[in-house]
Order: sequence, then C-alpha cells, then structure tokens
Amino acid sequence: MKKILLIGKLNTVVNETNQFLSQYFHVQLCSENAGVLEGMLKIVNPDLVLISLIGAYGIDTSIFFLLSDQYAQIPVLTIGTKEESGKFFKYYEGEQFENLIRPVENTAIMDAVCRRLGLEEKKVEEALKENKNNGKKRILVVDDNGTALRTMKAMLEDTYEVAIAISGAQAMTSIGKKRPDLILLDYEMPVCDGKMTLEMIRADEELTSIPVVFLTAVNDRANIEAVIKLKPAGYFLKPPVKDRLLQEIEKILQEN
Repeated sequence: MKKILLIGKLNTVVNETNQFLSQYFHVQLCSENAGVLEGMLKIVNPDLVLISLIGAYGIDTSIFFLLSDQYAQIPVLTIGTKEESGKFFKYYEGEQFENLIRPVENTAIMDAVCRRLGLEEKKVEEALKENKNNGKKRILVVDDNGTALRTMKAMLEDTYEVAIAISGAQAMTSIGKKRPDLILLDYEMPVCDGKMTLEMIRADEELTSIPVVFLTAVNDRANIEAVIKLKPAGYFLKPPVKDRLLQEIEKILQEN
C-alpha cells in the first residue's frame, strides 16, 4: 500500500481528507514545521506528500525548499484556495509540485493522488472493495522452517487471511505490501532473528501498533525471560496447540 505524508494544521478539512485517503493508502499526519517534516520524511519514506494550505500564513516556507532540494523524486500535491495557493507558487519547482484549488471534492483529490502515483484509480478502489469483502483479519507468520510455516498456515487459514515469510527481511517486505493485523514471529531464526525483526518493526512508527507474538522452541527459563523482556503481545512454545493459539490471537486482536 502506498504511503502519503499529509502536512497541515489539524482541522475539520484535514481530518476529513485523512479519513477519506486512509481507506486506500497509509496516511501519516505531519505538522507544517520543516524540522518535524525532515524527520518524518526519513521515518515514513512516503510515496507522495500532500500539503493543506489552510491557514497558509503560518506555514514554514522552508518545507518547499526541503522537498525540492532533498526529495525531488517525491511528488507533492498542495490544496488551497486561489489566495492561499498564490502565496506559494513561487516556491514550486518544476513538475514535482501540483496544486488543487479548494473547494475540491474528495474524488478529485483521489484522482490527482492516483495520477501522481501512477496508479489506476479503478484498481485501487477494487482492491479496497476486495479487502472489505474479505473481512478476515490478516496474520503474518514468520519462520525459517518451511514445515512450521505450512503447519501454522493450515491452523489459521480457516479463520484468518494468512501471509508467510521465511526471514525477517522477507517479513518487512510483506508488511510493506500489505499491513497485517498481527504477527507470529519465530524467535530463533538465523541471520536476522526474532529480536532483530521486532526491533525493525518497532523502528517504524506506523508499525508499532501491530501486536507481535513470539514463537519459541527453546523451553528454558533464560530463553523465556529474554523473550518476555522484549514485551511482545504474547508468546507460544513450538509447536503451539491450535485451540489455544486461536483463542489467544482472538483475545489480542480484540484488545488492539
């Protein structure tokens, strides 16, 4: 799912735009401060930046120089009245920037966002409809053992949409393509183990709310204490008992 960084003062219009676009994209809100924006750009790595010019008089104009100088590859959409927009046209650099004049319908915003991202609006809407019709929560199972992955998938697929990954790196790629509602993560994996994978997940502010449940095959006090110290949403000894696993997953999902 594509990522959008929405910059602007928190108000009714920005909230409505956020709610609308969040149906189709990962949207992260950001204040119109250049220092904050610079940090958010590094963390979020957005595919598109959307700037609300409401209350334009207080916007830090250096954000336009930051975007054009250091992030010229990221398309930028601004939305404002003719008067609001007119104050910033002089900062726009080439084809990176495009402005929409308020009042503007959400459908027009969607059209512009898809066009700038090179997406077919119809396919984006169909993907949303498919996800809604599916209705199942998505579980990502991460384990370097193929047999374990197949077993876990068989346990879960009647109740949940199940994605699998054989490494921490593959897990991060999977998360980037489609956000899971919960992650079952093998603690003992080569190269990038469960601890390192959890650290990568928690390093991204957009992913910190995803509950992570550890799976561990080592049943000794030191190992269990090390697992618990990382404060996962839960942990299970391998191989887990199906009924207990499903019950715990349902409990965690209801709490999050």
